[in-house]
Amino acid sequence: MKRSQTTGRQRGVSLVIVLIFLVILSSVSAFAIRRVLSGEGVARNLLDVEVARQAAEAALRDAERDIMLAGSVPGATCARGDDRPIKSAYGEPNFGTTCPRGQCRFGEQTPANYYAQSNFKAGTNPEPWWPGGAGWKATPPTNCTFTGAVPLGTFTGTAGVKGVSRQPEYLIEYMQRGDDVYFRNTARGWGLDPNTEVVLQSYFKRS
Repeated sequence: MKRSQTTGRQRGVSLVIVLIFLVILSSVSAFAIRRVLSGEGVARNLLDVEVARQAAEAALRDAERDIMLAGSVPGATCARGDDRPIKSAYGEPNFGTTCPRGQCRFGEQTPANYYAQSNFKAGTNPEPWWPGGAGWKATPPTNCTFTGAVPLGTFTGTAGVKGVSRQPEYLIEYMQRGDDVYFRNTARGWGLDPNTEVVLQSYFKRS
């Protein structure tokens, strides 16, 4: 009778130990799965950022082509018109504070005057590419008399970027330092996720 009670207690202890091991193994497995899913999400986000960066880079190159082209391009969404080629169209209304057809300008572009008028810290005239500025719009333009950013290929016929939620776009700012005329191009691109956005800038001077 005593032996039977001892054996029963031993079996009961074994069951408790097995249950503890099962709980430990389940916790380790759940943690491992969570780590894998988290790593996959990080990798996916990094890939989407890279896609957005490359889209913005494509828009910068498109802005440079826009500046250099001498006339309209067959197959482009919009004709270049009298405001382009940009090399001979620096004045108003071709370039202005509302960024007509993506061409921005704030008065005389000497460095001191420019930053006094357009610097965001002044609180009155934010940079056109800054959130709240004249450049970025919530939706792409639907006609060729728009103000604000230029979607990729609008004036150049460049093919759209695949695998993005929205085509990249750019702004061209006329700037002047002494007798030198150059342009500050600002572009933004999106990834597959519309919340993934990258903004890039470059300075470009015609040779």
